[in-house]
Amino acid sequence: MKINVSLAIKALTGFIREETRKAGFHQVILGLSGGLDSTVCAYLAVMALKPEKVLTLIMPYGDLDKEGVSQARMVAGLLKVKSREIDISPQIDTYFAAYPTDNPVLKGNKMARERMSILYDFSAREKALILGTSNKTELLIGYGTIHGDMACGINPMGDLYKTQVRELGRQLKIPEEILAKKPTAGLWPGQTDEGEIGLTYEELDRILYLLVDRRRKPEEIIKAGFERKKVWRIVEMIKKSEFKRKMPPVAKISARTVGHDFLYPYDWDK
Repeated sequence: MKINVSLAIKALTGFIREETRKAGFHQVILGLSGGLDSTVCAYLAVMALKPEKVLTLIMPYGDLDKEGVSQARMVAGLLKVKSREIDISPQIDTYFAAYPTDNPVLKGNKMARERMSILYDFSAREKALILGTSNKTELLIGYGTIHGDMACGINPMGDLYKTQVRELGRQLKIPEEILAKKPTAGLWPGQTDEGEIGLTYEELDRILYLLVDRRRKPEEIIKAGFERKKVWRIVEMIKKSEFKRKMPPVAKISARTVGHDFLYPYDWDK
């Protein structure tokens, strides 16, 4: 799973620069949480486009994640990017006052979608392309909210496993406190990604790498020393979250259908 970090950084900054231009934008916007993925993405964006072309939104739910908010502010200050802070608790509290639930996942999904709704509003206001921050680990197991944190204009992070994102973070010299912190979506007090998933990112990434990149069969991975229950659980997570990784199926009626036969890239010759 070792990657050429310098080459990856060069490729990703080029990707941000070129895809932003192709889409007709001159600047980008992303949600900054104080976590590893959004911090690395912000650093890459600044390298690709310069600080004045990067807008970050910090969108806390009240005082739920004070540490994350403080670290997001620190990153925005270090990078000297434009930044706004918007508390999403009024919208969330109003909705759940009308439609209460005891399920923290439902509330977390609503928070993720509210944040993305705000990002798209500011994308239109500022004419800035949204950068996605979901990494390959999250995309493969479906650990994200569809139309929430998984939505974006382009995603520079989506082909990097979580442990590889940390490698990039070290090379980019992001703050050590962000490199060392336990990953969390900040959806409820004490919530951590690894606690929810039930595996460490190191173990999860190694299994995913063998399944996806090396195309090993589950039984081969089990014979290599990985726990059967964990391997098959990951296989099921990949299968069950496939719908999150695809454009919604379109019923075919015509000779040329979006997503089926009309497959030209958007930068085709005119």
